[in-house]
Amino acid sequence: QVQLVESGGGLVQPGGSLRLSCAASGITFSIYDMGWYRQTPGKQRELVAQISSRRITNYADSVKGRFTISRDNAKNTVYLQMNSLKPEDTAAYYCRGTFTSLDYWGQGTQVTVSS
Repeated sequence: QVQLVESGGGLVQPGGSLRLSCAASGITFSIYDMGWYRQTPGKQRELVAQISSRRITNYADSVKGRFTISRDNAKNTVYLQMNSLKPEDTAAYYCRGTFTSLDYWGQGTQVTVSS
């Protein structure tokens, strides 16, 4: 059974930092491209950052220079380090793993940036 389990969300003040984790099981993690997406009510889910199986990264313009995606294949985990957080970063954050036609999502973790 495939599972992607996010953790690390919470309430943080503007300018603060959080690190999200996504632990994968039931897949050969190292061959999957992994990504973080976010969604706010009434809006489409949007890409935040991606890291390929070859560790090539891609970021949304809105988070470039503030967020860093990384992966630890030994731990089957992908991370999203989020710095200099802004209120507009408030969203539910989802982990996604893809390999050819295989496509898995986690259940999400809430990030709220507010004073």
